[in-house]
Formats: sequence, structure tokens, C-alpha cells
Amino acid sequence: MVPAMHLTSHRRSAVVLVLASSALLAACGTSSSTDASGSPSPTVVPSTFAPTTVTLLTHDSFAVTKSLLTDFTARTGITVKIVMEGDAGELVNKAALTAGNPEGDALFGVDNTLLSRALEAGVFDPYVSPAAASVPSALKVATKDAVTPVDYGDVCVNLDDRWFAAHKVTPPTTLADLTKPEYKNLLVVENAATSSPGLAFLLATIARYGENGYLGYWGQLRANGVKVVNGWTEAYEDTFSGGGGKGTRPIVVSYASSPPAEIVYAPDPKPTKPSTSVMTDGCFRQVEYAGVLKGTKNPLAARAVVDWLLSPAVQADVPLSMFVLPAVPGTPLPKVFTDFAATPADPLTLDPATIDKNRSAWIDAWDQVTLR
Repeated sequence: MVPAMHLTSHRRSAVVLVLASSALLAACGTSSSTDASGSPSPTVVPSTFAPTTVTLLTHDSFAVTKSLLTDFTARTGITVKIVMEGDAGELVNKAALTAGNPEGDALFGVDNTLLSRALEAGVFDPYVSPAAASVPSALKVATKDAVTPVDYGDVCVNLDDRWFAAHKVTPPTTLADLTKPEYKNLLVVENAATSSPGLAFLLATIARYGENGYLGYWGQLRANGVKVVNGWTEAYEDTFSGGGGKGTRPIVVSYASSPPAEIVYAPDPKPTKPSTSVMTDGCFRQVEYAGVLKGTKNPLAARAVVDWLLSPAVQADVPLSMFVLPAVPGTPLPKVFTDFAATPADPLTLDPATIDKNRSAWIDAWDQVTLR
């Protein structure tokens, strides 16, 4: 997600899930795309193909259980060649530069902070998987029926519960709390110009305080000793007291799924509950999409791969392989997610077109207030 939704250190391995093999092809069938006039045009995506390879361009945090790829090939004849292109920003930039003459057939990993850039560059041949019919409309905003939502996650402030208990300090519960004197020199955030969660947190403050108020809020954070570092790893593992164990700041910008990851990646014997929690006020929702690249020589096979990403098997694999939530409602979640992942009741969002139009100016203004 830049980088969107990239909890890279939490995505080091995929977990094999026992799933009904028939679920893999549930999403392949009659689909719809949009013709040049903007009218829906039905297209039948075959369930099997002559042996063919589909190149899926994606960001470096993409992960899926290998057995799902093997089974997909056995059932459809399609071999998915995964090509990682850096973070989500690099992925979208490269796709935009090669729009119409793509280096692959399908793309996964453009998120709602970058979607408008890709759409305006003509990166995608419009296609929405029929499996997306049940996906909540909030995840489809501004997609222009060009791409399919695959997963989503929330960038949120995370707290080191042990630190607050040991220091007998009441944890913050709102964005406004972070400017209070009792939290001076306790917060670490990622640079909005170099980090996906850093940008998402900046967007959260714009969504909350508006274009006329967010810089004032950041001025208050600076006066209250906020520390800005380049990326998530430096923030969470090196600076956050609840991360790698050597940090001193008990408040960090991370993800709603970070507490479950703390359990999954803890050494044995694993703790029964995480030592961190999530402040659910001020979370910013990131949505990741997949689409068919305009100019691909394998359009139907590329559509089948997009359908596969929405299949029950892959959707159920998403939480523990990429530490995000599946877009298809009703997908079973691992117990560690149901027990410990936070679910913000009202996550903040901004229109992707508005983000694209203002992103650079917002970051430049933020830099002047926060870092200069």
C-alpha cells in the first residue's frame, strides 16, 4: 500500500491454509468490463486456458501461499509470474511510464492514495471482477470501474501498553490528545515524503482537520516533540518502545494489524496477547486494487488472475500473508486477527482524485512546518 499498506517486516512468510481446492475458481466466469462508450460489455472469462504465463506486477510486500499459485496453474493452465517493482509508488510510476505498452499483464498493489495517478495515465484496461459484487461500496469509491478492490487495512497510532502501565500514564485516545503535554516527546511518525504509513497519517490529519487546519495541528505536534524518521522499520523496530525492544517512544504510527503480527512473529513460546494496542481514532483506510494492464497480449488470462485474487482461497490467505483484511465480506479470519486486530468504527478517508491533485503541495507544506 506506497507503499500502500506495506507492513513489510510483518510479511516475511506466507502461512499455508487448508482450503477447499474448488474455491479457487469460484470467481472465474461471466464478467463485465467497460467499452469505449462507457457502457458495460459482458465478457466470458474461460475457466481453463492453453498453457500461458501471466506476468503480475506488484510491490515488494506482496505475498501469497505458494500452494495457491501451484493449484491455480494446475486448474487453469495459467502460470503467474510475479514481478516486484519496489514500493507502491515505484510500481505505479513505472506502470504509468509504460501505459499502453506494459511490462506485464496485470497489476496488484495500487492503493487509494495513488489510484487517480494510475487512472489518469491510462494504466488499466477497465475490468472489475464479478466476485467484487459483494465488496462494500466504500472500497470501490473513485475506481471508475477500472480496477478491483482486493484488500484493505488501516494506518493507526499504536501504543506500548507496558510502557503506559509502568509509567502510570493514561494512554491517548484521540488525535487531539497527542498534542497534550503529558505526551511530549513520546510520539514517533514516519516521513510523509518517504513512507506509506507516514503519508497515510498525514492524510488522516488533513481528513480530520481540513486543509486550513492540518498544518496548525502538525505545528502543535512539533512543539510537543514529535520525532519524524524515514520509514516504518526505523519507527516501529528501532524507535518505538514496544517494537524491537530498544526504542524509547511508546507511541508510533503503524497499522491496525500490528498487534496480531506481534503474536505471529514472536519467538516460541508465543505470548497469549500482544503488549501493544491500537488507538482507533484517527485511523486512515488504505485500499489495494488489482487491474488488467492496458495493452496486454493476454487480456482474458489477466482477468482470470484478477478474479483469482478475489477467490475465497486467496482472500482467506490475505490476513496472514500480507497482514491486511480481505475485501470480500464473510471471508473467515484467523483467530489472531479476530482476537487482536483493531477495527476502527469510522476510519478516515479522502477522495483519491483529491489526494492526487494535492499530494505534492500537502507534503511540501508539511515538510516546512514539521521538519524545517
